[in-house]
Amino acid sequence: MKVTFLGTGTSQGIPVIGSDHPVCLSNDTKDKRLRVSILIEWDNFSYVIDCGPDFRQQMLANNIKRIDGILFTHEHADHTMGMDDIRPFFFRQGDIPIYAHQRVLNSLKQRFEYIFTTENKYPGAPSVTENVIDDTPFELSGARIIPINVMHNRLQVYGFRINDFAYITDAKTIAEDEIRKLDGVKCLVINALRKEPHHSHFNLDEAIAFIQRVKPEKTYLTHISHLMGFHEEVEKDLPENIFIAYDNLKITI
Repeated sequence: MKVTFLGTGTSQGIPVIGSDHPVCLSNDTKDKRLRVSILIEWDNFSYVIDCGPDFRQQMLANNIKRIDGILFTHEHADHTMGMDDIRPFFFRQGDIPIYAHQRVLNSLKQRFEYIFTTENKYPGAPSVTENVIDDTPFELSGARIIPINVMHNRLQVYGFRINDFAYITDAKTIAEDEIRKLDGVKCLVINALRKEPHHSHFNLDEAIAFIQRVKPEKTYLTHISHLMGFHEEVEKDLPENIFIAYDNLKITI
């Protein structure tokens, strides 16, 4: 299985528009972050988790010519607002399968009514195949997908375990029975917004404590704010086998 980090930033990305913060002015490419998303590839299949406003740019940057579907963690704009840019895939492949909680599908239908409508559909609009997911594990192109419930303040969000890999973003609290779903995972991706506490995201200390609870072989931090600090400075102080992910990083599990 190969994972490409398409974006590793928080909802505003880095640099933040109009900001003079030193991280926003950095010339290090690892300090420039699009909105958070990953591409997962196994066998001959390619799936994207989340489809944010930088989706088009991410697809071009990584020369992605086919996706077999999109899994959504939740409905916030930085995870969903690239839906219109599935059009080139739709024109080549037909309806694009999407997988999401019913609440998230309802939100997408409100924002992108023209994609979901079956009456008087605009000729250039894409279409999708809806797949409702809940807490039940399911099979996807030969892989077992285990949804993991996390809480983003008061909003339920799905993380996903796919074989020995797990991806969790926008988490602030995770119940013990959900943590047990991660037993034996080899590679974990988890959100760490900044060093200071935040009401709806793990900060760095909380993320590290969670990693030490799960004990994966390797962990990559994502959903990074400019307030975390410079990539190179923060990473050199991290515990062994914990890394800050950066845009276009590719790893193999």
